[in-house]
Amino acid sequence: MAGVVGDILWQPAPGNVASAQVTRFAAAAKERAGFPGGDFHDLWAWSIAQPGDFWRLVWQECGIVGDGPGDVVLEDAHLMPGARWFPSARLNYAENLLQGDDAAEAIVFREEGGRTARLTRGELRAQVAAAAAALAAEGVGPGDRVAGFLPNVPEAIIAMLGAASLGAVWTSCSPDFGQGGVLDRFGQVEPTVLVAGDGYRYGGRSHDRLSLAAELRDALPTVRRLVIVPVLSKAPGLPPGAVAWDDWLRPHEGVALRFMRLPFAHPLFIMYSSGTTGLPKCMVHSAGGTLLQHAKEHRLHFDLGPGDRLFYFTTCGWMMWNWLVSGLASGAAVMLYDGQPLQPASALWDYAAQERFTVLGASARWLAACAKLGLSPGRTHDLGCLRAVLSTGSALLPETFDWVYDAVGRDLQLSSITGGTDIISCFALGNTVLPVRRGEIQCRGLGMAVDVFDDHGSPVRGASGELVCTTPFPSMPVGFWNDPDGARYHRAYFDRFAGVWCHGDFAEVTPSGGMIVHGRSDTVLNPGGVRIGTAEIYRVVEKFPEVVESVAVGVEQGGDQKVALFVVLQADVQLTPDLVARLRAALRAEESPRHVPQWVVQAPVIPRTISGKVVEKAVAQALAGQPVENLDALADPAALAWFRQPGLLGG
Repeated sequence: MAGVVGDILWQPAPGNVASAQVTRFAAAAKERAGFPGGDFHDLWAWSIAQPGDFWRLVWQECGIVGDGPGDVVLEDAHLMPGARWFPSARLNYAENLLQGDDAAEAIVFREEGGRTARLTRGELRAQVAAAAAALAAEGVGPGDRVAGFLPNVPEAIIAMLGAASLGAVWTSCSPDFGQGGVLDRFGQVEPTVLVAGDGYRYGGRSHDRLSLAAELRDALPTVRRLVIVPVLSKAPGLPPGAVAWDDWLRPHEGVALRFMRLPFAHPLFIMYSSGTTGLPKCMVHSAGGTLLQHAKEHRLHFDLGPGDRLFYFTTCGWMMWNWLVSGLASGAAVMLYDGQPLQPASALWDYAAQERFTVLGASARWLAACAKLGLSPGRTHDLGCLRAVLSTGSALLPETFDWVYDAVGRDLQLSSITGGTDIISCFALGNTVLPVRRGEIQCRGLGMAVDVFDDHGSPVRGASGELVCTTPFPSMPVGFWNDPDGARYHRAYFDRFAGVWCHGDFAEVTPSGGMIVHGRSDTVLNPGGVRIGTAEIYRVVEKFPEVVESVAVGVEQGGDQKVALFVVLQADVQLTPDLVARLRAALRAEESPRHVPQWVVQAPVIPRTISGKVVEKAVAQALAGQPVENLDALADPAALAWFRQPGLLGG
């Protein structure tokens, strides 16, 4: 199965379109909010033209629980940043996630090592109540930070919701971070309580983290209590002064669950940038903005509701964890997995079939790996409940679209989504009432004035440019931590185009109203003065069965920029002149002569951040002999050292 970018691969059934939540929302908008009517793209245009009417209706139609929305939805709408959303509203994020029938399943957990757990909504509420009381007993209150150094286990959700119920701020890191990476993050925000796992399992190995947890506690002078969650052992040996999770909760079992309703802009999460160019930025996200944006995406874009079983393969250090957990607010059960997703290769497909996933999300890299392995889960597994597959983390290649519809299922909504930790949500994503087109993200998010600008700040069509958002939206950060005058926040997004959010992605708007993202704009290649997104190279190179993955960077030479391509090949495959010639010929034929690399080099591994993103900029800096400021952000810093070898490109 193959085609060209833009070919329609899937159409929603008319009955499903008619019953979709976004269709009902459009009818309500027409009846009560001044929407003149039309198709989804007309609804999108209205949503950005009338943001107050749109977001008020989102609050109402998505059933947000709280004191609001209030008479005023948006104050100082002309300021970006600086606009204020729902200034008189008060709510609590945890209260919204913990609604629903006591007997309904809330969380299903599976670990690579075989441990499983299930929680109903009633059980989840009881444990959150105990966690909130335990935190309060430690003196935690509104605005205090609670930090999690945890694998993707139910206790992470329980601790986060306990903190949120009190108005405390949750922040977390994955347990595969090293000490420096964790302290670079938590050290900036000064947590009061640290909840840590005793370790984690990955790739068939157990990784002990008890001693590191104690070291973190000792290095963070504001931490009053270290709580240890048993992951590797039911009764881990505790560092001095630490308390086991069950012992911490036990005195508070049976307490009533209470929620502190606070202003819409009250901080909920602190998220972190990758930190490969210095200390990570600490992005503060609001309870109201996070909740409203996630409810809109879950309900109006993916039709999520009670009975759905939502899965995203993620760690607690990636914003997709926060996005996944918010699915509870739409009535869905959330499916957690911790471990290596390809050990065995069918691990996540086994989970999807056995637990009847309705929505499965993962990285584009994982889907591509499944294709490379020749998996056909639609033939080997009962995926009859699965109606949507989501992908993010990098561009989803057209060939992976083909594989999903050939090997997973024909009647699926395949949604590539793009956004970021910066906005804890999406700029462009899928929608259940739109067709899926090969190689394209289905649409821009409702209420998100997303566009593509040229270098002069003008909208561009038929070409690539900077992905921007031209008007305020609720899930913008309320600021960066320790940035009292907002200078760092402004510099990060608003220096390029005044009053416009510039996200740092190189993208284009398609004729159908969808989007294609070609890569980060700070790593866009510029050979001969022609801007090239790295995704354009990867989509050709990674079709080759010999190639596992690749990274392309620009190298300055003779006043011009040349492309260096590094490829990781399958085991026992060597880079031969014939393979190099075929790679270059394919790039010339499928893209352009500008895409043809000057150098093609076999590499042992491609450097990535701990969250799995290729660090193209860091590779380019290493090749040029420049310092990379924060190696702790990398999953394997030694991988970058290989690129510093003298003469690697023959010079």
